[in-house]
Amino acid sequence: MYFKDAQALWGKYLGSGKKPKDFDEFWNNGKKIIEALPKTFDLVPHEIFSHVAKGYDLFFTAHDGNRIHCQFIVPMDEKKKYPTQFQFHGYHGNSGDWSDKIGLAAEGYCVIAMDVRGQGGISEDSRKVSGGTLKGHIIRGVDDGPDELFYRQVFLDVYHLVRIACCLPQVDENQLSVYGASQGGALAIVCAALSPSVKQIFTLYPFLSDYREAFRLEVAQSAYEELAYWFRFRDPSHAKEESFFSVLDYIDIQYLAERVQGEVFWGIGLADTICHPKTQFAVFNQLQGAKEMIAFPEYGHEYIPLFSDFMRKKLIGGKMNE
Repeated sequence: MYFKDAQALWGKYLGSGKKPKDFDEFWNNGKKIIEALPKTFDLVPHEIFSHVAKGYDLFFTAHDGNRIHCQFIVPMDEKKKYPTQFQFHGYHGNSGDWSDKIGLAAEGYCVIAMDVRGQGGISEDSRKVSGGTLKGHIIRGVDDGPDELFYRQVFLDVYHLVRIACCLPQVDENQLSVYGASQGGALAIVCAALSPSVKQIFTLYPFLSDYREAFRLEVAQSAYEELAYWFRFRDPSHAKEESFFSVLDYIDIQYLAERVQGEVFWGIGLADTICHPKTQFAVFNQLQGAKEMIAFPEYGHEYIPLFSDFMRKKLIGGKMNE
């Protein structure tokens, strides 16, 4: 598909249009919960075998008592404040190799990469919920309402992390950026939406958007297959369909998009069958500030060349605060 054809199809698409009436109140109240917590954390030195950077395991206690882990990589001279990038990983994964972040540290950046609770890293997820916990984190907690959704907790973890990071003496809170792909791309949007001080957002084919439409678009072949799983075993006749989606609307990033104030650089594979381009346009079209979509027509939900180089050019080639 050519980018011009994608724009013709979805360039004005604004998603499902089911934003809950109390959505903004819901997230404002969530932020207040985090803001009432002490900005406490633990830093444990981690050997990363570098001549240019130091590594730390950063731990903090989430609003619900779970212990959240992040990698923290900082340039060798820790007496300065540095531009800082938050990084978030894909679904099921973890924050990856420490060595992946040393390149940015060598250029004078701090990097903070969070392990999403209950996935491939060491962050905890001990929260109890009703209903099934198999087959996916989108549906975890859905039977208990918006407050108990798994991703509500993760989104609040992200906000909590930014508040803590701004207390670190090596972090320049006026020069913050964020990067992620898939689930990480969604969390990059969430990070900037809940923390307007984030100035640059680099997101690749973000997940967690436009659930109602994602369900209609070959859901069994996509990252949203757990939606069909829930109906198959919990609601075979779809009697609860509206109430099900009305809960998930609270963690749909399309409704957080208008809060983003930083500049957004969005990579999209037009052959993506995992996070359909239409669901991505639902979010992109609701961004209110500066934004740029970089399309890769022959690529799907996979490694995409050039995007990392593009990000490096934007970060290193100019000052973030200009």
